[in-house]
Amino acid sequence: MIKSTLTSKAQTTIPKPVRAALHLQAGDELVYEILEGGRVVLTKLASAPGEDPFATFTEWDGPADRKAYADL
Repeated sequence: MIKSTLTSKAQTTIPKPVRAALHLQAGDELVYEILEGGRVVLTKLASAPGEDPFATFTEWDGPADRKAYADL
């Protein structure tokens, strides 16, 4: 079992094994699905094709490139 603690501001850190399993990175969006019996399913929101111009041109996928093209 993997667990984390909720802070007084209703925040938590997603444990490393969960981040690894979902391939999470900073800026990723998460989806919560509330099921019967008090269970919640957490999944990574799949980005729609075409939303990320860097997905096609991986050679332009550096921090400097993202900063330079952020306002386009």
